[in-house]
Amino acid sequence: MPATRPVALITGVGPGTGSALARRFARGGYAVAMLARNKARLDALERELDEARGYACDVAVEAEIERTIDAVRRELGAPEVVIHNAVGGAFGGFLDIDPKVLSDNFQVNVMGLLHLARRTAPAMIETGKGAIIATGNTSALRGRASFAGFAPTKAAQRILAESIARDLGPKGIHVAYLVIDAVIDLEWTRRMRPDAPDEFFIKPSAIAEEIWHLAHQERSAWSFLAELRPYCENW
Repeated sequence: MPATRPVALITGVGPGTGSALARRFARGGYAVAMLARNKARLDALERELDEARGYACDVAVEAEIERTIDAVRRELGAPEVVIHNAVGGAFGGFLDIDPKVLSDNFQVNVMGLLHLARRTAPAMIETGKGAIIATGNTSALRGRASFAGFAPTKAAQRILAESIARDLGPKGIHVAYLVIDAVIDLEWTRRMRPDAPDEFFIKPSAIAEEIWHLAHQERSAWSFLAELRPYCENW
């Protein structure tokens, strides 16, 4: 039975930003649809958060997105906020990568956003409100040599988000793209940078707070492209 709360749909609910987003929107009064391929992690968050429900979904597969959104509508209601946080990434130069890596990342980062927006925007248009937000990074703005299998997909994701924003903005739906110029504070990133000071890392909860802000900006002052980085980041 659909929830009486507004619904936030979040992809890529992993141990960092995704989980922080689920907690922030649940605390803010939303029923949260949490999407990820790891069902065990979703089950643990379900036990922690009231009004949150996990859905095993590979956002690289259109049929899985369609099936999942149908289930979310049926069980929680139509999403009012959609956050595409799932990411496909890999390192390697253009001579070294398997071209399939670039194609697979494109399916997650770009086509995943397209399919999510196409299936959730019509209900937002009908009500004249809503938000669609994608999380990105500096690869959306520059192509380093070792990011040939990743940066092109994030740049395309940013441009797709801008196109969607220009289409949906006049219809009352806020679309935003958040560039995260930082190393996110996770167990594995701490292991990779054992000597880095605490202030080197960006906190998932801080990212979630900024996305909450973007999703609730006053209509006279909407942002499209926003950036986050620790105060000590050299940029």
